[in-house]
Amino acid sequence: MMQIHVLDDTTINKIAAGEVVERPASVVKELVENAMDAGATAIEIEIMGGGVSFIRVTDNGHGMTREDAETAILRHATSKISSVSDLQTVATLGFRGEALPTIASVSRFSLLTRRGTDDLGTRVDIFGGKPPEIEDAGCEIGTSVRVEELFFNTPARKKFLKTNATEAGKISDYVIRLALSRPDIAFRFINNNRLTIMTAGDDSLRHAIESIYGGDAAGALIPLDFHDAEAEIRITGYISKPSLIRSSRAWQTYIVNGRTIQNRAIAKAIDNVYRALVPKMGFPLAVLCIEVPQRTIDVNVHPQKTEMKFEDEGRIFKAVYKSVLDAIRGAAGETAAIAASVEKPKFRCEAVPLNVGAPAGGAPYTAHTSAPANTPTNNYALPPVRPQTVHEAVQWRGQSVDLRAAQDRMGIERSAERDIFAAAQTAALPTESTEIEGNLLPIGQVDLTYIIAQSAQSLYIVDQHAAHERILFDRFSAQADGIPSQQMLVHAILSFDAREAQYIEENAELFDRLGFHLEPAGEREYRLTEAPADIPLDEAEGTIREILMSLGDLHAATPANLRQAGIATMACRAAIKAGEELNVRQMEILLDELRRTPFPFTCPHGRPTILKFDTHDLAKMFKRTGFNL
Repeated sequence: MMQIHVLDDTTINKIAAGEVVERPASVVKELVENAMDAGATAIEIEIMGGGVSFIRVTDNGHGMTREDAETAILRHATSKISSVSDLQTVATLGFRGEALPTIASVSRFSLLTRRGTDDLGTRVDIFGGKPPEIEDAGCEIGTSVRVEELFFNTPARKKFLKTNATEAGKISDYVIRLALSRPDIAFRFINNNRLTIMTAGDDSLRHAIESIYGGDAAGALIPLDFHDAEAEIRITGYISKPSLIRSSRAWQTYIVNGRTIQNRAIAKAIDNVYRALVPKMGFPLAVLCIEVPQRTIDVNVHPQKTEMKFEDEGRIFKAVYKSVLDAIRGAAGETAAIAASVEKPKFRCEAVPLNVGAPAGGAPYTAHTSAPANTPTNNYALPPVRPQTVHEAVQWRGQSVDLRAAQDRMGIERSAERDIFAAAQTAALPTESTEIEGNLLPIGQVDLTYIIAQSAQSLYIVDQHAAHERILFDRFSAQADGIPSQQMLVHAILSFDAREAQYIEENAELFDRLGFHLEPAGEREYRLTEAPADIPLDEAEGTIREILMSLGDLHAATPANLRQAGIATMACRAAIKAGEELNVRQMEILLDELRRTPFPFTCPHGRPTILKFDTHDLAKMFKRTGFNL
């Protein structure tokens, strides 16, 4: 009996759909690219339910005849190429001829199209890959494709989709990139009956950026215009000043010969220029339009055409690096000013006398730091209340505080304060038998990142950021009625892109419970009037933007999941950072609060907070085992 057989067309299309139609955003991308190839000057995209329940893409392009419409729904039917040699010079966005039949195989599909010279248009209806129903119909010039109940006949694929808000965000990202790649086309994106993106189609890239990202972003743009005649590379577009950065590459778009792509070499070139200008993990807004000879690239390397092979990627890297560097240098003397605005603040610290008595129990060690004889007298007034939390203690940063004078005035018994109970772990997570010691004494910091502490029998290393992150996360989580907020004396007006504004509107109650009070203040603008009390006010905007990013990455999130993600982001942003100098009192408070948390051994992301090395571990490291010394 013959065991090998050829699959039927329906099965083939569903298999192909797994590569071409990964999610609703893939459908939108394919349909919009077809509209762009058809010469459209206006494209409207409308979705409902994250694109799963409804997608409609309408254009005013050339349209199709009845014969072309009947052929377009066949597998590998295309007007873009006719032979393999055409792949070397293909300039259209689509060329595989897979989009329409694969989309139609996993949805309720309807196509309506008419050319300007025809009296009637053509309507094609396909239900889940079944034979099409084709008939004449009246319609506008151009093409309109409607896709409903996506993946209704492939439940396994539908199960792995994320929330409607996340899927809508992915579609918004694609629409934004396509709109930036063609500023001569007027785009309209409607999500759940709300217009969220609209560009004028006036062929001005700057206006398109302003329409999408807002006036603040447009005001921070630096134009690029680079030409390498020898390499036949031309780069135009815009890059933002280092004063406008984001925590991800979401605001970066790379366009090569009119096609939006993802490319590590281009991203790395931008990073290398901005490395000395922006904080760690900061990314500028970038819209780069790169033109290269068509023969030097290969676009047929990815089913979704999001990647591209270059004949010489090193040349592209150098060209992007030089174009961005020249633009930054030529920003009319603004470089120093814009770099200074994001420079990490430096805190002035002075050595002061500090006497630490022996810990309870008479353990034979003390910590003592001596100050020079000419140490200046402290002129700062102490807060009326002794700091009880890490956050309060950190507010002393930058001030020279004489701790002995404070001890005299406040009647603090230092020796009684050092009865600190801290937990630690080795490389593995702690078990029920993990030994926990008290009387932990901080010694100092390593690389301004790790706190070194000791007990009578063990050495401890604490990641100050991870530890404080855990402390804040547990504190915020315990505040079921909402996180306390602080009024802002000067309200901040924050601008968001369309997707971020949508997330804020859909999760307004969540932001209120997290301590952020946001009021609408215009189109995609919000007024921040209150921020969480434990977060520095200058961190509030960045915290909000990172919460919005984390919300977009969740899958089938419940309200509890959303709150937990928001709290984790807030804790990370508000926690002491690596590189921040702490005094002994701040380290003591950190260790004490870590001891009091329900889960002290790991941060909210699972990284260890504290490592323990007992005398046996140290003996093994120094190869002292077996000597009985």
